[in-house]
Amino acid sequence: MEQQRNILFVIFLILTLFLYWAWENDKIVDARRAEVAAQQAELINTNAQAASSIGKLITLQSDNLLLTINLNGGDIVDAKLLQVMQEQGKDDPFHLLMEEPGFVYVAQSGLAGRDGPDSKARPLYQSELNQYQLKEGEDSVSAVLSFTQDNVTYTKTYTLKRGSYVVDVDYQVDNHSGRELSMAFYGQLKQTVDIEAQSNAGAFGFVAGAYRGSAYSSAEARYEKNTFEDLVDLAADGSNINTATKNGWVAMIQHYFVTAWIGDDTDNVIYSNAAEQGRDAIIGIRTNAISIADGSSHDFKSRMWIGPKNQDQMEITAPNLELTVDYGWLWFISIPLFKIMEFIHGFVGNWGFSIIILTLIVRTVLFPLTKAQYTSMAKMRLLTPKMTELRERYKDDRQKLGQETMRLYKSEKVNPLGGCFPLLIQMPIFIALYWTLMESTELRHAPFILWITDLSVHDPYFVTPILYGITMFLIQKMSPTPINDPMQRKVFMAMPVVFTFMFCTFPAGLTVYWVVSNCFTILQQVIIYRSLEKKGLGVKQAPATKS
Repeated sequence: MEQQRNILFVIFLILTLFLYWAWENDKIVDARRAEVAAQQAELINTNAQAASSIGKLITLQSDNLLLTINLNGGDIVDAKLLQVMQEQGKDDPFHLLMEEPGFVYVAQSGLAGRDGPDSKARPLYQSELNQYQLKEGEDSVSAVLSFTQDNVTYTKTYTLKRGSYVVDVDYQVDNHSGRELSMAFYGQLKQTVDIEAQSNAGAFGFVAGAYRGSAYSSAEARYEKNTFEDLVDLAADGSNINTATKNGWVAMIQHYFVTAWIGDDTDNVIYSNAAEQGRDAIIGIRTNAISIADGSSHDFKSRMWIGPKNQDQMEITAPNLELTVDYGWLWFISIPLFKIMEFIHGFVGNWGFSIIILTLIVRTVLFPLTKAQYTSMAKMRLLTPKMTELRERYKDDRQKLGQETMRLYKSEKVNPLGGCFPLLIQMPIFIALYWTLMESTELRHAPFILWITDLSVHDPYFVTPILYGITMFLIQKMSPTPINDPMQRKVFMAMPVVFTFMFCTFPAGLTVYWVVSNCFTILQQVIIYRSLEKKGLGVKQAPATKS
């Protein structure tokens, strides 16, 4: 029994180490990102001013978004999230889309097909203003771009609404060409594949531990993912994504943030490609070709999401768009955990206290299993003398030893695996909560109390990791199952120290969870042990085993 528990604990340690290494990688990327931030901010501003001076860029600004649109093609080539800061305590807004030397992440759109103007060359639009800004008292602001070619007027309109990260895109075609036209609307996302180029070019927000790549939703598949490397490989093999759907979307995902093109309720096609010899990955969505008779007009409508992974708003914006909050293979645990935590936050208004209350709820739900675990461990310890006797009696007959051991368990009504189940349940909950805290943008820059001003990064003064180590040591000291092997005893005694150093790099929210969980465990042990002592099963009545 003791060996089984030790094996489970080692598995738990290995899983924690993997999470630790992922978080360490995150720190390396964050450090590199911070180093280039100042240089890139200056470069971006310089480039924007130069481009504006030749009249090719205009800006569209709401309270949430600042978009830069290139009149050559009418693409969104830069996007800043005005309510989300690049770094806590600084005024620089988060930079999501950009077009810089060595790196590109843009949202393109146009009209393709037999008569589509973008099939030949990107058109040059005209705009009455260089800047469009949401005014006080207004609910929306629009930037209107237009050009005329062969007696056909094309008008592309971008609209932002107050308090929203949705971009409405309307593309009107007014046909007076004297013939019927056939064309299709497309919206696509293009991003440089090379992660070094991202870091060097100031593409902030990429974290090594989190998924980075493309995703799409169709009528047949709620959520499908492809890394950028996958898209490049598909293009090289000539087997690009080509999926027909209605109400689908395509997206590019990174840590905490997502950009998505959302199709309408007509027939659409989701596609992928690569550009410039695989340097850039492309994923997009397009309509089927539409016939526009002479003397008539047609409106192509689409929407975009450019912003943080706000699950509630994305769920309203498009079906399954909230699935871009990538909780990994334990999503079925992470999503309920977040929903409960979000519900609690609605009352307490503090994500740190929400985590604490969530911890107490989880541990309370697991209390019956925990009680069964300690009861089983106490019974197993009481059987130690009988088990020692059996091992001596049948030391040369392993089969007989096994049979007699099982008979002893049955007669004493003891389940040798009874102490393992709570630990097995706790492992996936720990991992699921790790990804919940990693992916939930609501926790980014969320303060707790006193010195903990951001629950998504490590405790700056390492108070909670130290408390975790102390509480872990107390739990070990209170354990009713002694470790007799000297080597194992040394390893287990070193665990609190090892875990303390590991948790120094974990997000403060996760450390808060484990400190509270350990304190709850200590309280549980006191209550359970007193109950067991009254029944004659307490550790004080259990005879000691010789080393």
